[in-house]
Amino acid sequence: MTAEVEQFVIKALENMNYDVSEVTGDTPLGPAGLDLESLSVAEIAIQVEDTYGVKFEEDEMESVALFTVSGLVKEIVDRASAAAATR
Repeated sequence: MTAEVEQFVIKALENMNYDVSEVTGDTPLGPAGLDLESLSVAEIAIQVEDTYGVKFEEDEMESVALFTVSGLVKEIVDRASAAAATR
């Protein structure tokens, strides 16, 4: 599932007109990397919720922006797995 989620995140970034040609798992989402704006972080969070049923609360958005691509992917996979386990 990790590879699928990573592809999803990178495609979402590309669809928001971010240059993903050199994006790797180690690429930071924040200022040292892609420099996502807060609205972009929120947009990814909405897409993740719609696709994987994983919700990021509003007060988590600032910390999400500090993740690397791999860090975000791991958080999505972990939360999706936890949610599936409670169903």
